[in-house]
Amino acid sequence: MPKTQTILLVDDEQRMLDLVELFLIPHRYKCIKVTDGNEALKVLERERIQLILLDVMMPEMDGWEVCEKIREFSNVPIIMLTARSDKEDLVKGLNIGADDYISKPFNEKELVARVNAVLRRFPEDDDEQNMIKFNGFQLDQETYSLHYLDLTVQLTLKEFHILEAMISRPTKTFTREELMNAAWEYETDTDIRTVDSHIRNLRDKLGKAGLPIDDFLKTVWGIGYKWS
Repeated sequence: MPKTQTILLVDDEQRMLDLVELFLIPHRYKCIKVTDGNEALKVLERERIQLILLDVMMPEMDGWEVCEKIREFSNVPIIMLTARSDKEDLVKGLNIGADDYISKPFNEKELVARVNAVLRRFPEDDDEQNMIKFNGFQLDQETYSLHYLDLTVQLTLKEFHILEAMISRPTKTFTREELMNAAWEYETDTDIRTVDSHIRNLRDKLGKAGLPIDDFLKTVWGIGYKWS
């Protein structure tokens, strides 16, 4: 069975979001719907997205600006949606990084055909599938390293498993016992406070590398730690 692919829908009109989702769901696409550009950027930081359908005419931050901001950190394919058919708009969209363009109104067959065509041209990179992402951080499951912007830090196996547990479930508070189970993966007589030592080492290592670790790795007094 083919893997379900996730499409981010960005439009300030809820009616349009619901209509596009209605067109796509029967074709085994999962849709995440947002009504503004800022929320779209936040979703991209925490979710694995295969394609973006991005409306041009939105208040505050229009589709052009959203597209440009996305291209600063991601190559995810983008299809622009617009009620205008001006060729200059088409050229502008392609020049700033859009991969295709659909003029409203469109029907289900046209939308699905263009979505399928773009996804065939841009198959998901295997490297992307090995990444756990949240708030701009990328945890590489192949190389056991943590990436943030242009910074990369190599982790020990236990450091990796501790971060893997927390970043995979952001905002959850983990007890020391839970983190020990995640990092050691077998019964151990190791003192539970060893987790504290690994957390201290992580903070020191990542902080020295320039990552804003103190903003994300939080101590929850009396319980344990969380990534937020």
